[in-house]
Amino acid sequence: MTRFEELSNPIPQGKYAPASRFGNLIYTAGMTPRKNGVLIQSGKVSTGDSVIIYKTAVIQAVSNALTAVKSLLTKEEQLDQIISMTVYINSDETFEAHSSIADFASEYLYEELGEAGIGSRAAIGVASLPGNAPIEIQLIAGVS
Repeated sequence: MTRFEELSNPIPQGKYAPASRFGNLIYTAGMTPRKNGVLIQSGKVSTGDSVIIYKTAVIQAVSNALTAVKSLLTKEEQLDQIISMTVYINSDETFEAHSSIADFASEYLYEELGEAGIGSRAAIGVASLPGNAPIEIQLIAGVS
């Protein structure tokens, strides 16, 4: 059993779909590190902290996004490629290790999907995120 199979579909925190599909592309909403609708970690990512303390939150957020993607696949389809991943980081002004935070998500997707889990990515520092979440992740995936 993969970690995906152990997860339930993300619970929207407003009037939106966790993922939308257009043809062979699936776009996820931004996913924060919520488990059963509750944030597992909150607050700004701080320069003074080791990035490892955010790993669990990053994995929860990216697994929520992957779950949303897979929820739109039919039984005959497969996830071919993560095309793009955007990692938003609720960070203080001096934080510079954005790519280290995003690496946790990339590693998770690689573990789950192999080379198909690695696409282009952006890691972006922001002033705030919904619910004061430390991380928000959005995926675009290609299916066949």
